[in-house]
Amino acid sequence: MNAQHVRPVGLKTFAQRLRERERLVGYWIGPDGTECAAGPGYDYVGTDGRRGAAHRSSRRAATLTLGARRRSACVVRVPSPDPVAIRTAVDGGARGVIIPMIGSLEEVRAAIRACRRWAAGTRRPGGPAGAESAAVDEQVARILMIDTPGAIAGLEAVCATPGLDAVYVDPAGLSAAFGTRFLGDPATAEILETELARIVGTARRAGIACGVHCPAGDSAAEWLWRGFTFATVSGSTTHPPQAAAAPHAVSLPLAA
Repeated sequence: MNAQHVRPVGLKTFAQRLRERERLVGYWIGPDGTECAAGPGYDYVGTDGRRGAAHRSSRRAATLTLGARRRSACVVRVPSPDPVAIRTAVDGGARGVIIPMIGSLEEVRAAIRACRRWAAGTRRPGGPAGAESAAVDEQVARILMIDTPGAIAGLEAVCATPGLDAVYVDPAGLSAAFGTRFLGDPATAEILETELARIVGTARRAGIACGVHCPAGDSAAEWLWRGFTFATVSGSTTHPPQAAAAPHAVSLPLAA
């Protein structure tokens, strides 16, 4: 994504573009920084419900701000596979839900159902941010985070689950599953690289998207070149919110 990479309103939705494995670039915000991130035209802006820094009210404010600006889709990482948390995010207007801490295939299926209205899913009709239409089911991207031993071991079956749109990895978090003592630990560097390549390949064969969490724009470009289809720059969790609008954060070269 760059200064010219701004999607006109009325074209494909974020979920459609994700499912078609377009290369997308997003920005990850903390409890502040939505206004800065909403302007440059990122494909999506992620907000975190997994950690305590982002209270539910701030996530709600982020969703409304992004919806009003209509430049970037709002993607919410929920705290867990809890269907209530997932339904709350969708009802609040999220156009993508990242679901972490999966322990079994049944949890994967239940999480996908929680993104859909009855009878295809378990979400009731309605919602305060325009989630009343059945068409919204296909406007919400269902993204599973690969961050547990169970998700890693069952990767092929996970990626083949009907209704799943994408898998998502944070290399730093994923490395913890292999006993990494610190970021860049040489003792686990080889297995981490092997598993990241396996995740990319498995997602590609399953026909779903594959995303990665990045500390900066240059690493996002590298991961896209290595086969990931969407990349999130870890914004105000690692540098000030103003950086969302800075040229080095916005001008991200897409891989050829």
